[in-house]
Amino acid sequence: MHARLYQRPKHAMQSGRARTGEWLLEFERDDRMRADALTGWSGSGFTAGQLQLRFATQEAALAYAAANDLEVEIVTLGPRVLKIQAYADNFR
Repeated sequence: MHARLYQRPKHAMQSGRARTGEWLLEFERDDRMRADALTGWSGSGFTAGQLQLRFATQEAALAYAAANDLEVEIVTLGPRVLKIQAYADNFR
């Protein structure tokens, strides 16, 4: 089974950095979505796609993946770039 491991990014609409240090493990979809004949809604029988496991460290997540025979793709965050600017710079 394939899984994706990544670190939670900072929410773009908030200034806080809560829960940005934790690592998330999500399972990749194995089958494709299909339409239900009765309702027309799309769905599948892959229930592991609804799970999102949280870990404090990357090593703990990789240990869990190794214990459960998961193939893990690690997605890293890009560098954090800060634009240091004073309020007075708006008037120059």
